[in-house]
Amino acid sequence: MAPDQAAGLRRRRARQPPPCIYCFFDAAESAVRLAQALHRRGLSSLLIDARGRVFSDSPTRSLFDWKQQLERGQPHTLPMPYGDGWYAPGIRGDEPALMALARDYDCVVFDARPDVPDWSPPPGAAQAVVLEVNATNASSLQGYALLKTLAHSGVSFSAGLLGDAAACDHLRAACKRFLDPAFSRAVYSIAREDDAFAALAVRMAHEETRSTARYKTENTESMALKHGC
Repeated sequence: MAPDQAAGLRRRRARQPPPCIYCFFDAAESAVRLAQALHRRGLSSLLIDARGRVFSDSPTRSLFDWKQQLERGQPHTLPMPYGDGWYAPGIRGDEPALMALARDYDCVVFDARPDVPDWSPPPGAAQAVVLEVNATNASSLQGYALLKTLAHSGVSFSAGLLGDAAACDHLRAACKRFLDPAFSRAVYSIAREDDAFAALAVRMAHEETRSTARYKTENTESMALKHGC
């Protein structure tokens, strides 16, 4: 089913922040593959290179770092077939000026560090996490540590697992056993899908539509309260 192509336009007109997708992948190319899959679903992405590995070799990188670019009001984004890319190693999701830059896109994709010291999502944006898990114990332990951090963050989000199917199942079982049930229900696995990135894009496209619908509902309720309905 094709996504609601007008959802992003309605969200932008309402000045609602775009959904944010935090990707914890083994390879930088995986973040690009996800952005490409989102584009095929009709969503334009701002792919933020928060690890400094996706666009590190780009010949058109700015002489100014991302902080200076935001201070100057001139972010040096790179035009890509799926939207834009931005070399911004070390940027946090709650960077105050980030959402002003991101509003022109349907979603923001972070190539994020798995050892992120804290969880700092932008306020008001729908949150999604994509975590690659391989068959090693270290990968599973690192994945569980990240999910545990998210579970205690108080932020509502969905979490998709891909990679080794057995390891993903084991990680989901650990979440169900040791973490809050509401949190565990938000964790799903696409490791057995033929095209994991396409499956993710379908989910994210529907999240974009639901996010806009949720805003409209909240706005309607707010207007009703304002007028004493």
